[in-house]
Amino acid sequence: MQSTITVIGGANVDLSATLFDSFIASDSNPGKVDIGYGGVARNIAHNLALLGHRVQLLTAFGGDLFGKLLEDHCKQQGIDVRLSAGVDNARSGTYLCINNHGGEMIAAVADTEVVGVITPDWLERRLGEINQSDYVVADTNISEPAIRYLMESVTVPLLIDGVSSTKAHRVVNALSKAKLPYLHSLKLNLKEATAVTNEATYALAAQKLIDLGVAHVYITLGSEGVYCRSAAEEWLYPALPITDVANTTGAGDAFVAGVVYALTKGLTFPQTAQYGLMAARATLMSPKAVNPDIANILL
Repeated sequence: MQSTITVIGGANVDLSATLFDSFIASDSNPGKVDIGYGGVARNIAHNLALLGHRVQLLTAFGGDLFGKLLEDHCKQQGIDVRLSAGVDNARSGTYLCINNHGGEMIAAVADTEVVGVITPDWLERRLGEINQSDYVVADTNISEPAIRYLMESVTVPLLIDGVSSTKAHRVVNALSKAKLPYLHSLKLNLKEATAVTNEATYALAAQKLIDLGVAHVYITLGSEGVYCRSAAEEWLYPALPITDVANTTGAGDAFVAGVVYALTKGLTFPQTAQYGLMAARATLMSPKAVNPDIANILL
């Protein structure tokens, strides 16, 4: 049975440069440049649409060419963007990354200011539709007050992706200020988890997040796999084998989509992490931020 999933956060045009050889600072490096569609929330929404769910994306499109391209592409993928906003005098979300010749990211710049229109008032006007979903997923490109509003107002399971070390702090700050703080699931990578908790290990970081009101914590460890923790249990799963990494952009977003997909199937907490790993592996095998064949891999 199809589930209805609302995803809230950023949508970007992705400019991805991959080097042919080792990186040379302060110089022009030979390589290839790909243009695609990304943004954490948009990637998650795209993956879930490919997996057969009804997906509505709440984001903001700038009034430029990139905004038009993004909106049209979402519609082509079957993503409902009727609740999204067009911002005429703003730049659309843009993500620029440089990968080494092995596909690992060296550096990136994310311009996501346009999602600043997603305020608590903006969300309140859409809350009825949001709460008709089976699951809600948000990224931390939206502001701390908006994250706090979702924690206090969403009546279905809410999952959040930490996005980056800087933005993941918004979740912890929102939890500390929210009334009766509760968050169904939080996904962070190791750098984000240690940064927001000031703990040295993933186990200690996860425990602190549980104490703050997160029910399920997923800390992705790159090639080491994923550590997941709830109040009752903890699991450490190794990464799935892969011989050729095409691109690392979007793997974490796919992990979240895999977790949500597993939840819609009624699977247990540990099993959701395993589906997350399968989805992440599918993305690592693709040069794009979303693997168009992910349904054939997970279903």
